[in-house]
Amino acid sequence: MASKNLSIILNLHCPYIKVGQNDFSAYEAESAFAFHQISRLLLPALDFLSLLKERKLGEKVGLVFSASLCELLLDADIKKKYNKWLDNLIELGKKECVRVKKDSDAAKTAAANFEAAEECKRKYNELWSQDLLAAFVSFAASGQAEILSTCGTYMFMPHYADMTEVLNAQVESGLMAIKQNFGRASDGFFLPEMGYCPGVESVIKSYGFSYALLPSQSFLFSDVPPANGVFMPARCQNGLSIFAAGGLDPELYSSGPYRDSSIDLAWELSHKELLPYIKEGHPRARTFWSYKNLDGQPYSTAKALQKAGLDAEDFAQKAFARLQKAQIMLGDDANVSLCLALDAKTLAFSWPEFFDWLAALVPACQKAGVKLSAPNDLLEGNFNSQKISPYPAAFPEVSYGEDLLSSRNSWMIRYLRKANERIVDLVSRFPGDGGLKTRLLNLGARELLLAQDCSLAKMVGENDRSDYAAEFFKRGVVAFSNVFDALGSNTVSTEWFCGLEKLHPVMPWLNYRIFAKKK
Repeated sequence: MASKNLSIILNLHCPYIKVGQNDFSAYEAESAFAFHQISRLLLPALDFLSLLKERKLGEKVGLVFSASLCELLLDADIKKKYNKWLDNLIELGKKECVRVKKDSDAAKTAAANFEAAEECKRKYNELWSQDLLAAFVSFAASGQAEILSTCGTYMFMPHYADMTEVLNAQVESGLMAIKQNFGRASDGFFLPEMGYCPGVESVIKSYGFSYALLPSQSFLFSDVPPANGVFMPARCQNGLSIFAAGGLDPELYSSGPYRDSSIDLAWELSHKELLPYIKEGHPRARTFWSYKNLDGQPYSTAKALQKAGLDAEDFAQKAFARLQKAQIMLGDDANVSLCLALDAKTLAFSWPEFFDWLAALVPACQKAGVKLSAPNDLLEGNFNSQKISPYPAAFPEVSYGEDLLSSRNSWMIRYLRKANERIVDLVSRFPGDGGLKTRLLNLGARELLLAQDCSLAKMVGENDRSDYAAEFFKRGVVAFSNVFDALGSNTVSTEWFCGLEKLHPVMPWLNYRIFAKKK
């Protein structure tokens, strides 16, 4: 029997962050943001997967994991500092409950925030034993999550379409991260920022992926538009299956008066009142605590959760109506689907009730007759699907990646392209070296991969923690340049070298030869 399907892909990528650098104060604020990612994104995602497992109805979502995210979850230093950060947040919450106790609306919200912080600490330490990656691995094995690979450090692929070795390195490092941490290769590939240009499908297909997600306009603007529109997968000319993915369509989704996260407690209180969450003299970091709705009215947790449920039911009904219309046009035997690629981090930070809405969406979809499926479940018989030549595009639907090459951040790409040329040259000059040279080359490859993360360019372009992003990028490029110079002069400062190895002990399985030209 033909089915109506909804595929939800949550992009969980987090840029790599190493906390504790004493010589650059912006790291303090960035580390707090990384800890919020654990609290507001990863822990709620595990709660959602637990819900799917309890239902035992075969519902599944896609999760995008990068090498950067895996390293964040494995870092022992981050685990330790996250617990300390939670203790400080809980202490701030106690003080805040006392401060607003005379305001009944604010007091309820403060109490809810305080309880949420305590619940994060309990779940992180007791329920998941500080090993969130193992928890995600378990849910993937039991069938609630389909893991999609992406570029190792989330590089925007169209900017390097003429550098096949660089594309290979990013795809291979992303694939290796999934193999190392999940025990098997993933079938699907998620293009960072959904950035597609002709040629990247050849690299993706060469590494054994079955399918990739492309932005909807890549389908609709192709030379020969697909006969099934965006409701069924198509294929690239090389046979790679592709799904048309979009975000939350305004025609399907209407938001309620949710919490306004832009009004943050960190900029309303004095430094003294923010202790111990923010130390005296340190840069202010968002608490994501606020007491107002988007419409300016006092925030109510109960009303927001009720509204999330109503919005989820409305979304499910509208999604069913759209899929039913597509099924009528394509034939009663057509398995139609809508694919939503959601930047879970953006939604979790701008829409605090996002995971509550998502949890309510599951039973709402079941009631409406829409099945929650992963893309791999929809590939049966796809060898007969239409071949198309997708149009270059990026995400969201109105974007072509211009935000990653703006007047604010365009200075970054020239350094990366030169460094990319140099790493390919180094691999050809030192194809079989061992010992210290291999360690040095591996170090340079890691630093370059970390600098290639397009999240850094996005932060600089949006002036969002831009000091941190620019400094982190510069340090990575300088570190690689030092490696290049050291190999050219055959001299290296072992103190500098060992210090950097210790600072960024990421991707220990990485071999610099991933940048080699394929024969």
